[in-house]
Amino acid sequence: MNQHIVKAYDEELETLHRLIQQMGELTLEQIQKAMNSLVERNEQLAHDVIDHDYEINHLETKVDELAIRILALRQPVASDLRTVVAALKISNQVERIADYASNIAKRSLMLTDFPPSSSIEALSSLVEKPREMLEKALLAFATYDVDLALRVWHMDREVDEQYNAYLLQLFDIMIAAPQNIGPCTHLLFAAKNIERIGDQSSNVAEAVYTMVTGKPFKESEIL
Repeated sequence: MNQHIVKAYDEELETLHRLIQQMGELTLEQIQKAMNSLVERNEQLAHDVIDHDYEINHLETKVDELAIRILALRQPVASDLRTVVAALKISNQVERIADYASNIAKRSLMLTDFPPSSSIEALSSLVEKPREMLEKALLAFATYDVDLALRVWHMDREVDEQYNAYLLQLFDIMIAAPQNIGPCTHLLFAAKNIERIGDQSSNVAEAVYTMVTGKPFKESEIL
């Protein structure tokens, strides 16, 4: 991060980074709690995830307000401007990921009466890669690491492959036993939210790429 003559300017940029870090840490916790609520049939944990979603929304609002203040008062250029714009994009993407965690928690409440199954437990494996993507994408933003951002972006293909394989398993279960259609439908929605966590984490990585390089992200130039 560049150092500026006006100390308050540096402090504002540091605060922007800190807010994104706080959003990321809370969202990662939300993802883990949501998955635990699903696997453990823990209604209290599910409600905890849903009830605390507002905290991440509040942090996003603080990012927006600070970013607008910096744009209005500091009139940043070059890398500073890209950092502020990236923070605005990333805060929105992280907030949406937190929403996906909340959606998973809501699905878990609908599955509390169904017996444990390997399909539910398999979601724990499905979420590992998207969660790792988010963690690394946030680190790439904090450290201006474009190589790490690109590694995150490439990880999304594996997430899609795992998601599609999981869907086929659920379809086979529903065909074999139609009484499983109800719970499997909830698992389908939960799996889709997990897959979207990967998509949004990939978007965070793209924002970091543009922030560091000053170039728009183009898939044709990366592959």
